[in-house]
Amino acid sequence: MFRPKLPVMPQPTGLATPPTVVEPTTIATGASAPEPAPVAPASSRPVVQLTPATALALVGGGTAVVLVLGAVLVSLLLAVAITGASVAVCAVVVRSLLASDAKRR
Repeated sequence: MFRPKLPVMPQPTGLATPPTVVEPTTIATGASAPEPAPVAPASSRPVVQLTPATALALVGGGTAVVLVLGAVLVSLLLAVAITGASVAVCAVVVRSLLASDAKRR
């Protein structure tokens, strides 16, 4: 009951292909001229050219993204801080209520 059961590897079924024989290739010793290097074909896609206006637009867009992300992260941090402070105030109030209730008894 407490002995582990080891899985049994299934045996292959169906037709098995016989192994193929690999024949060694012959190496021809001789001085042959090296093949010329292939020439790279011309690219069919357009080349991106950065003008001063385009560079200014990219810098402006990047700055906007950084400012928006910074504002979002700061607002999330502020929300967490406010939530923590409110939970602390609630804990103090509940503790005070429980302590005053214990003194009345």
